[in-house]
Parts: sequence; structure tokens; C-alpha cells
Amino acid sequence: MRNAMAIYRKEVSAYFRSPMAYIFLVFFALFNGYFFSNTFFLFGQSDMRALFNITPMILLIFVPAVTMGLIAREKSSGTYELMTTLPIKNSELVMGKYLSAITLVLAGLGFTLVHFVTLLLVGSHIDYGGVLCGYLGLALVGAFYAAIGTFTSSLTDNQVVSFILAAVVVLVFYLFDKLLIFVPVALAGAVQFMAVDYHLSNLARGVVDSRNLVYFGSLIWLFLSLTVRVIDMRKWR
Repeated sequence: MRNAMAIYRKEVSAYFRSPMAYIFLVFFALFNGYFFSNTFFLFGQSDMRALFNITPMILLIFVPAVTMGLIAREKSSGTYELMTTLPIKNSELVMGKYLSAITLVLAGLGFTLVHFVTLLLVGSHIDYGGVLCGYLGLALVGAFYAAIGTFTSSLTDNQVVSFILAAVVVLVFYLFDKLLIFVPVALAGAVQFMAVDYHLSNLARGVVDSRNLVYFGSLIWLFLSLTVRVIDMRKWR
């Protein structure tokens, strides 16, 4: 685990030494602020539901952009072969890079707390349990998308290709429950269960169901395991 944390610190430092992290965070905050302000001032909706509805869609683009270079950048710069020869496990390499991406995602979510403070200042009635569960849901969605982005970054040495692959995969999971009308009734339940929005909506209502946690945890584990497997295969070619 010490090696994973060393890689994590290196990646986080690299993020914040470059302007890209700040550009991502500023755009993330601006998009969230724009849509939240619309519902707050134009429609008079003084709660956090608008934020919990729009943020997952912004994460569809934000997270693939954050993760596209995690492993692909190492390949294109020629340092990938060096990293795989170091005395560290591939699982530690993947975990360190994955955690650094989650850190940036959580930093982005942290910027949205200004909207929560705004509601407190205007005296809105706030369901604190619902807000806490909603943020838990957003964090799990971000972690899930980051696992997908880490996996797609291991498949190619082109960051743009990695971004496109990750965006397509996360979009598929996001759209599962939007396509139920095209799915046979016998399969509708299974397809709905695979939808990210189905589980997030439960958490945003303040309902913490073990099935939601198992869904996110198992899929994060699956994509990170696939990433380790891809690196193992490339290492022994």
C-alpha cells in the first residue's frame, strides 16, 4: 500500500502543477453553478435536487477528461515500460493512479458546496440527510466513472481515444434506464438495475440501500481488476 500512496502523491502533485486540473475544476464549477442558478432564480426551486440531477451529466465529460491520461500518458511518453519494471505490483500502480483521479473528482464536488451554503443563507428548508446521501451518491458515481476511465486509459496510448472510450461506456451506463421502453419486460428489471441513475436517485432521496452500495462497489472492483489484467497482459507480451 505504501507504493500505491507514493504513486498517488506523485499523480496528485502532477495534476496540480499543470493548469489542466484548474481548468477542469473551474469549468466543472461554472457548469454546475449555471444550472443551479437557473433553477434557483428562474424557477424558484430552493433545494439541492437540481444539483443532484445535473451533476451526473457533467461528470459524464469531466471524469473521462480527468482519467484519460492516467496510463495512456505513460505509454505515449515512453515511461510506461519503466514503471512496469519497478518493484511495485500492478495493482498498486492502478490504485495509486485511480485514487488521484478520485481526489480531483471530490475536489470538484467540493466546489458545489457553495450552493449548499447559499441555501443555508437564504433560509431554505434543507433535508440534511438527503443532502448527505446525495453527495455520497455523487461521490460513488464519480468513483465508478473514474474506474471506467482508468480501464480505458490502459487500453490505448492515445489520450483522445481513451477519453472517447470512457465517455461512451459511462454514457451507456447512464442511459440504461432511459431505454427501458425498448427492452423486453422480462429484462427490464435487470437493465434498470444496471443504470447509474437508478441507484443515484435512491441515494438522492436519502435512502441508503445496500443494493446501491453493492452495485457501485462491485462495478468499481470489476473495472479496476480489468485494468490490472490489461497491464499484466501488456507486461508479458
